[in-house]
Amino acid sequence: MKPLICIPMGDPAGIGPEILAKAVSTNDFSNICRLLVVGYVHILQQAISVCHLPLTLKLIRSCEEFEAHPGILNIIEPEPPPQTIEIGIVSAAAGKMAYDCLLLSTQLAVAKHVQALVTPPINKMSLNAASIQQTGHTEILAHLTDTQNPLTLFQVAGLKVFFLSRHLSLRSACDYVTRNNLIQCAGRAIEALRSLGVEAPHLAIAGLNPHCSDKGLFGYEEQKEIEPAVYELQQLGLNVSGPLPADSVFHQALNGQYDAVLSLYHDQGHIATKMVDFHKTISITCGLPFLRTSVDHGTAYDIAGKGIASAVSMTEAIKVAISYLSKAGTSIP
Repeated sequence: MKPLICIPMGDPAGIGPEILAKAVSTNDFSNICRLLVVGYVHILQQAISVCHLPLTLKLIRSCEEFEAHPGILNIIEPEPPPQTIEIGIVSAAAGKMAYDCLLLSTQLAVAKHVQALVTPPINKMSLNAASIQQTGHTEILAHLTDTQNPLTLFQVAGLKVFFLSRHLSLRSACDYVTRNNLIQCAGRAIEALRSLGVEAPHLAIAGLNPHCSDKGLFGYEEQKEIEPAVYELQQLGLNVSGPLPADSVFHQALNGQYDAVLSLYHDQGHIATKMVDFHKTISITCGLPFLRTSVDHGTAYDIAGKGIASAVSMTEAIKVAISYLSKAGTSIP
């Protein structure tokens, strides 16, 4: 049977429902997978209408009721019933609805009713307004699955980028660049690459300071933390290079010199990948008990409800999930 991929609706006040509907309507995935949405019928119907899509929703109560038909999108509604929201506006109601959809989707994945999650964007401010403790998808999924320190991987074209830290202030992220943190994260990154089919991974570690501090002229992190970490990783038999100047290492990896780069903070790796192809940069969360891919853009409240949002990233996230599910024996660590 074809794998069942679950798509939680995302933030109902943002573009998530629109790009979800567009991706499903304009691509024929039926020969390679089955797509199930966890969301609210009236929100999805509004997105379908504003985008003028030939798509019909079929409300089902469980995965066992799934039926594949052309032009039909199966949808499960979470409990409790949805609240009233305004498109393009931060609200506790929107945050709660997005969270409830993700919660049910995660429960389905943990129970192995679905084989993967593909997530549209959610809004951190709406989550906060709804008193959700976690700051984003990765943090919520880690909490719901009791996963310690899930690893984020960005993939675009031939470039793969891992992140030492995610949602930390720049000051806190610099403090997080320690020998122990680097050794742990780099080791897990290499394990993830192996699980993705890279037999002998070569991982590059980006530098933190300009020109890797030019031997301590401006900054000490390379000499005190990164170089000792790289040495110890090499002593363990791992093919790790670094620290390497961040203004060149991502280009080198894109051209095949390295299998992946370990970015030391959020924007360092985000800018590098999104400059390659903003719309086709896809996030993969390693360490969960199931495969999760995601778009890597926000809820775009400024254009939500207008039917003009691009579905390229959503389509690519579905394709990446399918590609990994189709690889026999592949499991994302």
